Amino acid sequence: MEKSPPSIANLEQLEELLSEPPDAVVTALSRLEGDIILVGVGGKMGPSLARMAKRASDAAGVSRRIIGVSRFSDPQQELQFRPHGVETIRADLLDESQFPKLPDAPNVIFMTGMKFGSSGQEAMTWAMNTHLPSLVCRRYPRSRIVVFSTGNVYGLTAVASGGSRETDQPNPIGEYAMSCLGRERVCEYFSRSVGTAMAFLRINYASELRYGVLMDLAWQVWLGDVIDLAMGHLNTIWLADANAMALQAFGHVASPPLVLNVTGPELLSVKEICEQFGQLMKKTVAFKGVESATALLSNAQQAFKRFGLPRTSAEQMIHWTADWVLRNQPTLGKPTHFESRTGQY
Repeated sequence: MEKSPPSIANLEQLEELLSEPPDAVVTALSRLEGDIILVGVGGKMGPSLARMAKRASDAAGVSRRIIGVSRFSDPQQELQFRPHGVETIRADLLDESQFPKLPDAPNVIFMTGMKFGSSGQEAMTWAMNTHLPSLVCRRYPRSRIVVFSTGNVYGLTAVASGGSRETDQPNPIGEYAMSCLGRERVCEYFSRSVGTAMAFLRINYASELRYGVLMDLAWQVWLGDVIDLAMGHLNTIWLADANAMALQAFGHVASPPLVLNVTGPELLSVKEICEQFGQLMKKTVAFKGVESATALLSNAQQAFKRFGLPRTSAEQMIHWTADWVLRNQPTLGKPTHFESRTGQY
């Protein structure tokens, strides 16, 4: 990628940046054999990830199918994939009878999950996050599977520790986080019992300009909300960098599964971020509460050893986000609720 632009002008440029494959991804996909199917492609990361996989494969001179599977409750979203060479299959993945129509693929990215609205829909949350993974594992027992997970499985950790590591014992808070650990355990069972090679990516806040923890905080500052400091620290990673790590993870799958934290290298202070947004947007910032000694934090050094550091820094993301808000550009309107310390989403 060329030098980062000082601002991102519009959605078209944003989508280009989010799906632009770095050289390491082009190299990784030049060595990868077979098609790639993305299960749950309709979420926040799926469209740009599918497009990056296609762009990297084309750049590598490899002819492969990139296939995205989702309910596509919004038909317009499905249409957005096809101009970029990504095939789509519409399927309700909780309906087991629909799995035979999914094509064989030696490479699977499993992205499906339920977080928002999980409070009050606990049964659906567990079905999506623990039952559905078993169906995918049964359909693709001989494939390489990259499983999207979350740093929420660790629970709160001491800020002074620098973040949870993959060797730490999970301690999930709330049913969403517990069900995400359940997803890992179900997938691990199939990996150990039938030898399916997998990688679990515990992602802590992939951000872009329409969605993410930085967007949440920027809008709170812009609207003059009082910022609660109880969840006083966070990690985040530019979504394109998370996409790049996900595609490179195919080269590191194992049985039992490899577990990797995926986030940025910076341990960020909510107070300092908001003060910077205030300066960039010329807004006065008010706070309440005090910073807790614990937060949902991850240490991603193991991922950096394999994939290198993210290309985009938190500082760059903050400047891009402030500019995006100042120009009133589109957002998804879906707060992350990262500030929840009770696991309720």
